[in-house]
Amino acid sequence: IIVFGPLVALALWLVFHRTRWGVLIRAATQDREMVAALGVDQRRLFTGVFVLGSFLAGLGGALQVPRLALTTVMDTTVIVEAFVVVVIGGMGSVWGALLASLLIGVLNAYGVLVLPKASIVLMFVVMAVVLVVRPWGLLGRPEIQLRAAGAGVPDARPAASRSGWLLVIGVALVALPLVLPSFWVWMAVEIFAFALFAASLHLLMGQGGMVSFGHAAYFGLGAYGAALLLKWAGWPMPLAFIAAPLVAAAGAALFGYFCVRLTSIYFAMLTLAFAQIVYAVVHQWDEVTGGDNGVLSVWPSSWLTSPARYYYWALAFAGAGVAMLRVVAASPFGLALRAARDHARRAEAVGISLRALQWTAFVVAGFFAGLGGAIFAFLKGSVFPVYTEAPMSVQPLVMVLLGGVGSPSGPLIGAAAYKILDTVITRYTDYWQLGLGAILIALVLAFPRGIVGAFDGRRA
Repeated sequence: IIVFGPLVALALWLVFHRTRWGVLIRAATQDREMVAALGVDQRRLFTGVFVLGSFLAGLGGALQVPRLALTTVMDTTVIVEAFVVVVIGGMGSVWGALLASLLIGVLNAYGVLVLPKASIVLMFVVMAVVLVVRPWGLLGRPEIQLRAAGAGVPDARPAASRSGWLLVIGVALVALPLVLPSFWVWMAVEIFAFALFAASLHLLMGQGGMVSFGHAAYFGLGAYGAALLLKWAGWPMPLAFIAAPLVAAAGAALFGYFCVRLTSIYFAMLTLAFAQIVYAVVHQWDEVTGGDNGVLSVWPSSWLTSPARYYYWALAFAGAGVAMLRVVAASPFGLALRAARDHARRAEAVGISLRALQWTAFVVAGFFAGLGGAIFAFLKGSVFPVYTEAPMSVQPLVMVLLGGVGSPSGPLIGAAAYKILDTVITRYTDYWQLGLGAILIALVLAFPRGIVGAFDGRRA
């Protein structure tokens, strides 16, 4: 493997720098419209890139077989480590990826001996330090700032023609506990929590063009904040519930200060690094967070224990949270955020402070993600470290994309669709992951702009 790795890196470098195909790929990465104008079929070009990347991934997996056991959860670990290696090395740098892989390999081998408790987060700490000091990676180059593609988010103020639908939906939500069994009432509360979680991420993605891979950190901080204030501080449940989003907002303020200094994939990976640091803290601080055992017996007050009462409590806070996010998106602040997303240099030229604007959006998104975490914590009655892990961050991403990133209603519809599909498939088959994945792929192919985006396009 030691010999084979550098040979593959050399071969890749020669392909991308000494062949016409490689030159076209690098050109298309910088300006796809110009390459298309030259008559290059980009679908074939990038299909070739995908095939080559898949081949190399399979080759790497085959080389690992003699030294690692195969498991059903190795995909998440491998993909995260691959992202870390690419980002530390620098996007577009083959030799940077090789250098970063050697660095991560040494850390994984000897980090357990030197810093045993920090071993699960060591590579993320290194990535965070590298990105803060050198935002484009060890051997990467500064990104060329081009006009953002823009998510096309329409004005968040509801049109008059939709007021009737909003009234119908509101009446239906109020009447829901009166007609549904308690299981589905609790399911609806979970949808409220994740709808708020996804809507907060949509503020970053749709309005600000900032894709976060670590948004679960603030969902988890809200959940742990509520649980610890209730169990350790002895606060009443309503007070702990209301204060929990402030804990998440404080974490978002700290992490966001560093994240907004970066863009694109570097921003996304730094958010992931901070989320993994949060996971390491709650996973290993047994004296406070309970470690793997989590925080148990996190129940609502006695007057909120019935399904209907907690449903209305969650509906009130989730509805208020979504409404406030819509107001923020439609305000001058939201318009400035969209301007910064679409034309960063023009926004700066008219006096908009991009970092302050994006940092504020980051804190607001963290606050409402924490509110969703508080709803979820008192729903489940316990809080565990998995609430802050990378797979939890994937869920709101899927919900936003499934519903439609170009619509303010997208994350709400996406959250409902995802959680209902997940619940139904899990109840009726042991192969729920296969079934859920197949259905999600079918939905994405059928609705490339998301469920809401597809219907908006038909009306247009």
